[in-house]
Amino acid sequence: MKVTAYGAAGCVTGSCFLIESDKRVLVDCGLFQGGQAMDALNREPWPFDPADLQAVLLTHAHIDHSGRLPKLVKDGFHGPIYTTVPTAALCRILLLDSAHIQEMEAEWKTRRHLRKGHPPVSPLYTTEDAEKAIALLQPVSQDQFLTVSETMRVRFRNAGHILGSSILELWRGDLKDGLKIVFSGDIGRKDQLLVKDPQPIFEADALFIESTYGNRRHRSYEESVAELAEAVRYSYEHGEKVLVPAFAVERTQEILYVLGQLFREGSIPRLPVYLDSPLAIAATEIFRQMVHEFDEQTQEIIHQGHDPFHFPELVFSRSAQDSQALNELKGPAVIIAGNGMCTAGRILHHLKHNLWRRGCSLVIVGYQAEGSLGRRIIEGAKSVRVLGEDIMVRAKVFTIGGFSAHADQEELLQWLSHFTNPKLQVVVIHGEKEIAASFAQMVRRRLKLETTVPELGQTLFFDKAAKPTVVPEVARSRWDEVLAVVEARVAQARRGLDVWAERLDADGSEELEAAVRVFMRTLERYAGKA
Repeated sequence: MKVTAYGAAGCVTGSCFLIESDKRVLVDCGLFQGGQAMDALNREPWPFDPADLQAVLLTHAHIDHSGRLPKLVKDGFHGPIYTTVPTAALCRILLLDSAHIQEMEAEWKTRRHLRKGHPPVSPLYTTEDAEKAIALLQPVSQDQFLTVSETMRVRFRNAGHILGSSILELWRGDLKDGLKIVFSGDIGRKDQLLVKDPQPIFEADALFIESTYGNRRHRSYEESVAELAEAVRYSYEHGEKVLVPAFAVERTQEILYVLGQLFREGSIPRLPVYLDSPLAIAATEIFRQMVHEFDEQTQEIIHQGHDPFHFPELVFSRSAQDSQALNELKGPAVIIAGNGMCTAGRILHHLKHNLWRRGCSLVIVGYQAEGSLGRRIIEGAKSVRVLGEDIMVRAKVFTIGGFSAHADQEELLQWLSHFTNPKLQVVVIHGEKEIAASFAQMVRRRLKLETTVPELGQTLFFDKAAKPTVVPEVARSRWDEVLAVVEARVAQARRGLDVWAERLDADGSEELEAAVRVFMRTLERYAGKA
C-alpha cells in the first residue's frame, strides 16, 4: 500500500493523504491555514486526478481537515465522502460558511485588483461547489466495518477530539492477516468536556499520528477555568470587554459550558455574553440535537435540568447589524466570535476596536497556526495589522491551553502505548516541523518504536512485513513520467531475474546470487533517479 502526504506534513493544517492500493482513496481534504504562504498551497494544482479517486474518508469536520472538499468536487471528484453522522451534520454548515468566506474574500481582492488594473480574482470555490460536496456526504456509524474497495475496508472509531471525530482503521486484505494502517485524525484528551474519551487501538502495522502539541503539556482543566474567570474579573473591574476568538465547533460550546458553570457558582460577576458568530450558533444547535454523543458528565448536567450551552446572560448576535452594534457597546461584556486563529471573521472587527484598550482581555483558547494573527499576538507582538490598520496590543493576553481539544505530549504517548506490535511503524504528521521531530524522538526513546516524519509530497510504501520506504518529493508535474520510467526499469530487471532463476537448477546458486546483484543495482540506479 502506498500513502502520500499531500497535507499536514511539516505543518499542522491542510490534512490530505492519498492511499493507493487496488483503488485510490483520500483521507481528509483540508484547507491550509496560517497566512499567505499557507493559503497559496490551497490554489496549487492537485498532484493527482480528483476524478480517479474511489472515495474520501473524512476524520472530522474542522476546516483544516474538510475545507478543500468543495474544490475537490469542483475539479472532478464525484465519489462518496464517508464520515460519521455528527461530522456530516457539521460539514453542512462549515463548508457553506467556508464557501461564503471564499466568495467574499475574492470579491474584496477583485476590487483592489481592478483599481490597480489587475485581473479579477476567482474564489477557491463557491457556494454551489460546497453544496455539491455536501450532496456526496455518506454518513456511516462508528465501529462498523465499511467496504471501500475489493481489497480495502475501514472502520471509524471515536477520537474524542470534537463531536463526531474519528480515528480510521484501514485494512488491505483479510482483517486478521492483512496489512492494517491507522490514521489517528486529531486525538482528543481524556476527560475532555462534552465528548467521550478517545478509543484505544491495539493492533496495527503502521500508524499516522498527529503531533500538534507533541512537545508540551497542557495546563489542567481546573487551572484553565480559574484563568478564564480571572480574565472576566480583570476586564469587569476595568469596564472593558473580554474577547474570545473561538472555533465555531467544540471550543465555543466548551466556553459556553464553562461560563454557565461559573455563573451558577457565582465565581464571576454577572455580565452579558455575546455569541457573535452565526456559524457557532448553528453548530450549537447541532450539538443540542446530539445529546447521545456526549460523555456521562455532560448528560448528567442535562438530566439536572441545565442546558450546558445556554444561560440567562447569553445573547446571540446573528446579523451583521447585531455584530456592529457591539462596537458601540459601553461597559464590560464577553464577546465570543470567530474565527479561532484571528485570520478572518467578526473577531477582526472586535480586535480593531478593543485590542488597544488597557483593561481589555484577549483569551486565546485554541491552537494558533504559524503565520496567523493570533500566533503573532501570543508571541508578544506590540503592534499588529488588523483590517488594514496598525493596532497597538495593550489588552491583557490569556493563553489557556487546558481547553485544547488536542491531546498533549503525554496524552499522545499514553494513547500510543496501547499498541501491542513492537514493529509498529509510526508516521508523525499534523505538527510543525520542529514539534513533529521532537515528538518522533520521544516515541523512539520512550516506546522504542520506529518513526518517520514525512515532508509535504513524500510517499511511503507499506508492506505487511517490511519497514516503510520513503520516496522524496519530486516535481509534481513530472511525477507520473518519472514513476513510469522506474516501473518499466523494475519490470525489466525482474524479467532478467526470472531468466536467471530458471537457470538455477542447472548452474547453481552463484548464478542466482549474481542475478540478484544485477537486479539490486538496477533498482538502486533508477530509484536514485526518481
